[in-house]
Amino acid sequence: MNAAGDDDAGQPSAGRRVASSLVAFLRTEAAGGVVLVIATCAALVWANSPWGSAYGDLWRRDLTVGFGQYAISEGLGHWVNDGLMAVFFFVVGLEIKRELVVGELRDPRAASLPVLAALGGMVVPAALFVGIAGGGEAGRGWGIAMATDIAFVIGVLALLGPRVPAGLKLFLLTLAIVDDLGAITVIAAFYSDGIEGAWLAGAAAALLLVVAARRLGLRWPLAYVPLALVAWVCALESGVHATVAGVALGLLTPARPVKGRPVLEQLEHRLHPWSSFLIVPVFALANAGVDLGDGAVGSALRGRAAWAVIIGLVVGKTLGITAFTALGLRLRVGRLPDGVRLGHVVGAGALAGIGFTVSLFVAGLAFDSPPLVADAKIGILIASLLAGILGTLLLVGVRHRQALTSSRWNAAVGLRSSSRAS
Repeated sequence: MNAAGDDDAGQPSAGRRVASSLVAFLRTEAAGGVVLVIATCAALVWANSPWGSAYGDLWRRDLTVGFGQYAISEGLGHWVNDGLMAVFFFVVGLEIKRELVVGELRDPRAASLPVLAALGGMVVPAALFVGIAGGGEAGRGWGIAMATDIAFVIGVLALLGPRVPAGLKLFLLTLAIVDDLGAITVIAAFYSDGIEGAWLAGAAAALLLVVAARRLGLRWPLAYVPLALVAWVCALESGVHATVAGVALGLLTPARPVKGRPVLEQLEHRLHPWSSFLIVPVFALANAGVDLGDGAVGSALRGRAAWAVIIGLVVGKTLGITAFTALGLRLRVGRLPDGVRLGHVVGAGALAGIGFTVSLFVAGLAFDSPPLVADAKIGILIASLLAGILGTLLLVGVRHRQALTSSRWNAAVGLRSSSRAS
């Protein structure tokens, strides 16, 4: 007889596998957040050092892959943003698929509140951004304020440890995954160039071949790599951002075991560490290196773009997530996890203002003007720092108030007991 929670083949049950995958995911994200901080600091130091010009020259250097008419030439920075980040978004697609099929998002009742909170955390920051930045090219950056960097957020929660309830991490993770889905939709719909129909049809055909291969029972993962590369190249040439192909491939991955093999879990287990410890840090190294000399920070803060980013991420995320969560509770569309109070949600909403990775990514897509890109990046760095500090202080404050209330209650109960005894 198998142990409880194991299936007939002696393998861990689906529920246990999902729980184990979630724990591994949170640990990898927390550790990846540390590496991301190191890479960001390295980029800033390098860009502001006497070798700062070498920093820009490196990421602008052309790299050609292929030969003849089949060659693709891009600057090294573009290869990072269009190529490596496609793998990052593939992992994001896997996470979304897992949550939709076997995770928190499969249950509409359980998912409704974090989904509503995520919606508030996208709509309110975008509206504030547009209100501050106004029209023109600066206004195109509204997608920057919608993003949440789950690696940084989980890293902060890991540092806080038992000061925050475990349910808050799950609430934030679900919120961030919905946020990722919203960011992907925005990138595909609003930050793609002129669409080339033939190339887009080629990408769709490659994805259909992936589905057909799955239906035919092709189980060898490497056999799908050529089709994935074709889908990526076609998406790159179509004008739809190439990373969207990565998300689509992730969403096509079967979330339930195929002939007893947990394909999605295995892919996520193998690729997530590469994404967290290599791809995202390299992206940060290539994109976070902003020259802060010659009054660049002061110049950025005199313009609208940086302030739109800062207000959108720090104020917009906090207000949007808190207000929409409170509305959901009032309308009884869902409930908070055990041990989580609205005060925790305020702190979590502030932490969600750490947009960093996806915000930097969108900034590069939204603006053609290098000064605007630089201003937006400075705004992202300032906003992420402020959001991290504010969220931490709010969550520690909730813990302190709970401890103080508990202490006063215990003292009152003790006083009553003494009075009765006397």
